[in-house]
Amino acid sequence: MNSQTWYAHFTKSFAKLTGKSITFMLAILMIIVWLFSGPYFDFSNTWQLVINTTTTIITFIMVFVIQNTQNRDTEAMQVKLDELIRATQGAHNALLDLEELDEEQIDLFREEYEVLAREARIKLEAGELDTDIPEKNF
Repeated sequence: MNSQTWYAHFTKSFAKLTGKSITFMLAILMIIVWLFSGPYFDFSNTWQLVINTTTTIITFIMVFVIQNTQNRDTEAMQVKLDELIRATQGAHNALLDLEELDEEQIDLFREEYEVLAREARIKLEAGELDTDIPEKNF
């Protein structure tokens, strides 16, 4: 198993585990135990350091797990949207890899669609349908 596969498998499993309600309850229980142990340890610096270090490590790891999960989900959704565009008659295939374009190019596409939206609202206010497929030169 290569490192990419191992990491993807780890983050997917870890995200699934940490997203469960039982994991949340265990975290709350851990905090409660830590709080009630304060008087036993005289609320010492070591007692505070334990929770600070633990939460810092967990947060650090979770940033990477969440980012990996988000990236994977976003890429999967993008492929699904690309397929819908590709399979829809009248859709512009130039939009398939929109996320790969630079910001100025994306802004040009957005402006074209804002014009279409304004025109559709005008049609709706006039009692017309807004379901046509206007041809714009992309």
